[in-house]
Amino acid sequence: MKKKILILSGGISKERLISLDTGKQVAKELKKNGYKIQISEPDRFLSLNINKFKPDIIFNALHGQFGEDGYIQSILEKFKIPYTHSGVVASSIAMDKEISKKVFIKNKINTPKFFVYNYGYKSSTLIKKIQSKLKFPVVIKPLNEGSSVNVFICNKSNLTKKVKSLKDYKKILIEEFIGGREIQVAIMGNKKLGAIELKPKRAFYDYQAKYNSNAKTKHVIPVDLANKKLNQALNIAFKAHKIIGCSGVTRSDFKYFKGKFYLLEINTQPGMTKLSLVPEIASYMGISFLKLIEWILKDASKKK
Repeated sequence: MKKKILILSGGISKERLISLDTGKQVAKELKKNGYKIQISEPDRFLSLNINKFKPDIIFNALHGQFGEDGYIQSILEKFKIPYTHSGVVASSIAMDKEISKKVFIKNKINTPKFFVYNYGYKSSTLIKKIQSKLKFPVVIKPLNEGSSVNVFICNKSNLTKKVKSLKDYKKILIEEFIGGREIQVAIMGNKKLGAIELKPKRAFYDYQAKYNSNAKTKHVIPVDLANKKLNQALNIAFKAHKIIGCSGVTRSDFKYFKGKFYLLEINTQPGMTKLSLVPEIASYMGISFLKLIEWILKDASKKK
């Protein structure tokens, strides 16, 4: 008898629509193979839905804040039901860009130079700090958003305006801009699944480039790199996956510039939509979308 799977999707983050799409795609695939499926929002009815449906496994298809930052994971722990992807600690570390970058640096993984700005001083002082520590252009981003939400490449002329637009976050990351190629690497448990290169038509691989098919981002697989270099990227992603303590599938985002890989971040709950990268990498490696999802469920069941 096939297991009962409760899919968590939606939520209140800025990635709600992507999460709903992920949940829909996962449900569609699992239903093909006879699984009993229920989709639930992570709202005040969640406990009722879980207790009534009594799932064997919870598939966490949430993205962004409250979904992949350790918050929902800490709630799911109370139900004693296996759930997919990383646990509380790994999720919270990976989602916090300041903490994760400090972990990368401590473990000798290249990552762009950065500092955290808490809106505690004037923009003129901020510009001077950037010029002395990073140089322009720079990338500014929230500490705990995914899918390149509210990420901007800034020069001296537009910095103040963009920084002000993120004031509600209280603190933001200001990071040196690394040019070069966009390389993404997928890890599947103890398997270095593979890599894909992205060639966006836009200024960089932002939210629109990721999820809007009209953006016409080019996906290149296999990646045009020497095997030694490609293996280097796979090894760095695997190392990051392990040192943070991730489970299931992760996707690491790199910039490749002048022969060096720079790890930008590690995603503990990659999207599972029609434009998502991990299913595309898996497909290239001979793993169907359904088989990928079933592996994620099987991996989760080991945690019980």
